[in-house]
Amino acid sequence: MKKMRIVNTKNEKVIASEVLHAKSFSSRLKGLMFVDQINDGDGMLIEPCNSIHTFFMKFNLDVVFLDKQNRVVQIRRNMKPWRMTSLIYKAVKTLELPAGKLLDEIEKGDELRMEYV
Repeated sequence: MKKMRIVNTKNEKVIASEVLHAKSFSSRLKGLMFVDQINDGDGMLIEPCNSIHTFFMKFNLDVVFLDKQNRVVQIRRNMKPWRMTSLIYKAVKTLELPAGKLLDEIEKGDELRMEYV
């Protein structure tokens, strides 16, 4: 999987610096399950994806749902293990980050830029 950096275009702040891009069926299926922890700046962008679960997860997540233009359509902070979201109909991508690492300045409608590193 390729790594990327995620930037909020509103203020050019880096949301995450080492994000794995899960686009294949197997990488999307596995996601972050069974991972012990992810470090600050790490995360996973899952595409296509409009809902997630945290079954078999060992840590909480901050989750950002994005539309086709990489605009934030919903944010879920501090999602605990063994939970699931409803379908987010406008979302086509989901960004998963360690809980508490998502900048407070990010809000619904912000556009994110993905840069491969």
